[in-house]
Amino acid sequence: MQNIGNINSTEQNVFDNKITIELIKDLWSKTYNTQGKPDWSHILPYYDKNIYFRDTIQEIRGIESFTEMTERLAMRSKDLKMNIVNALMENDIVFLEWEMTLSFKKYPSSILYGSSRLKINQEGKIAEQRDYYDLWGDIFDNIPRFGKLYRNFMKRKFG
Repeated sequence: MQNIGNINSTEQNVFDNKITIELIKDLWSKTYNTQGKPDWSHILPYYDKNIYFRDTIQEIRGIESFTEMTERLAMRSKDLKMNIVNALMENDIVFLEWEMTLSFKKYPSSILYGSSRLKINQEGKIAEQRDYYDLWGDIFDNIPRFGKLYRNFMKRKFG
């Protein structure tokens, strides 16, 4: 495992250029659109050592916990792909709209529709990431009969 806290001189060159929307899209595409399992090794150096991450399932602080989360997701996923639909950047905030196709070992592929908000710090690293998506609804949609029951329930109770 790579020690993220100590960046050598070649990795330091990564941060000589300011993070752009094109760089973010390129990094995300390389992370998820590899053959087979996702690989975060090239993107982790862009995260601050005190990264704050939150999504529907968890809240994580620190690069070590964040790295462990990415490794767990890679282990659980048979295949994971991401399509960046839209990407915007204003000052130090990046918004990504995405479609993520997940293939777990025992279940059919599911598409999750979501977005991410990234906050870039003064050092040019990702200091915060907040992912927004409907995990259960998007997965349940792909389970025969159950998906329709779930959507009808949600519509009756909350729609």
